Amino acid sequence: MRLDLAAERKATVAPRRWRAAVGKVLIYGGLTLLALIFVYPLFLMVITAFKSTREIFLDPFGLPSRWSLEPFITVWRRANFSTYFRNSVLVTAASTVLVLTCSSLAAYALGRYRFRLNNALYIFFLAGIMIPIRLGVLPLFLLMRNLNLLDTHWSLILTYAASGMPMSVFLLTGFFRTLPRELEYAARIDGCSEFQTFSRVMLPLVRPGLATVTIVNFVPWWNDFFFPLLFIQSDELKTIPLGMTIFFGQYMTDWGLLFAGMLIASLPLLLLYLVMSRQFIEGLTAGAVKG
Repeated sequence: MRLDLAAERKATVAPRRWRAAVGKVLIYGGLTLLALIFVYPLFLMVITAFKSTREIFLDPFGLPSRWSLEPFITVWRRANFSTYFRNSVLVTAASTVLVLTCSSLAAYALGRYRFRLNNALYIFFLAGIMIPIRLGVLPLFLLMRNLNLLDTHWSLILTYAASGMPMSVFLLTGFFRTLPRELEYAARIDGCSEFQTFSRVMLPLVRPGLATVTIVNFVPWWNDFFFPLLFIQSDELKTIPLGMTIFFGQYMTDWGLLFAGMLIASLPLLLLYLVMSRQFIEGLTAGAVKG
């Protein structure tokens, strides 16, 4: 009888293990295929950056005939790329610092305190997510003109910070609301002021949220072409996306140098994600369960 039960158990366990193994193979195979789909365009951009325009059209998917850093040196010198790169870093970094400072303060007040206009202010910020900022291009342009901010970096910094506030406040408010009240009480017993409680106790605990806000805003601002085209006229103030138009001629486009510039421009984004990837993933997974 025992032998029959043991044989029956083996007969039922074996198919389960086989199905589990097949399921894992299918899942990992699908994930590998998905990763290749996302990585291949990046790989294609890298190898294209080492080719000339003629070689790109002759063999668009093949490896370059020779690996040389000459296209990158040419881009850096000929296109005044160092100036565009510096402008992009300045504008994007200043916008990120401004939106992190303002949104964290606003989210702390909305998430930790209850007052009469709490819900109204929260809905006000949420409305900014639903209304595209490009709908207000004309009033925004007139506002910058009246403030004498056209053709300055401040026009971009203030526009980016304002456009990033709604989503940033929404994300950070969810993180602040989950922090236990006992931390505030302990900080006040230790003699911390309200700002010290915020900056020394609460803010370090929402680092995943801050990393998420940084990446979510930094990437589109770094790649933005629309607002620099709208506000910036001087060549020495242009950012990378606007400065890259130098490679688009009326009758010919230097695709080799264009891809080399694109690769250089993508390196800061890759570095940012590598530095903040752990906090960013924690922020995404924590946000999935936050109310």
